[in-house]
Amino acid sequence: MDSDFFFAGLSPIWHTLILGIIGYLVLVVLLRVTGPRTMAKMTPLDFVIAVTLGSAFGRTITAVDVSVAQAVVALALLVGVQWLLAMLRARWAFMRRALDSPPVLLYYDGELQHRSLRKHRLTEDDVHAAARRGGQGSLADVQAVILHQDGSLGVIQQSSIGDGSSVLPFIERHRR
Repeated sequence: MDSDFFFAGLSPIWHTLILGIIGYLVLVVLLRVTGPRTMAKMTPLDFVIAVTLGSAFGRTITAVDVSVAQAVVALALLVGVQWLLAMLRARWAFMRRALDSPPVLLYYDGELQHRSLRKHRLTEDDVHAAARRGGQGSLADVQAVILHQDGSLGVIQQSSIGDGSSVLPFIERHRR
């Protein structure tokens, strides 16, 4: 067995240390500059960016043939793409439709929406668990349960439905 397998000298170790520190600091600065949206509950777009950033960062730290400038450019590119897509999403509805999963109605006005539950691989137990997390002992006082874009379940009590303006678009979409 080759001795380089265990220790290949100090140069690769210094390279990893320097790139790790610089890469980490660059990521912190980039994420700080792009704002809290980058670190909020993750939508599918955010998840893809997080995985890609982690993969790129991991690769740059462990690869000896990657320069500091190349690592910074790679990380800045990925954060820049995420920022650009978030900006386009905020500006145009067609980009929101292309990039976001719309909220899905799972329970409304005493009725489970079985088609939606099946489509999103959820069960009645998941709806009851959401109600319990929302402080409800049963679905009797629950007006709606919605699957949000980030995968969490939101519970709206009957006493909190108000005019229903944040729920009605999804009810109408569901009934079509």
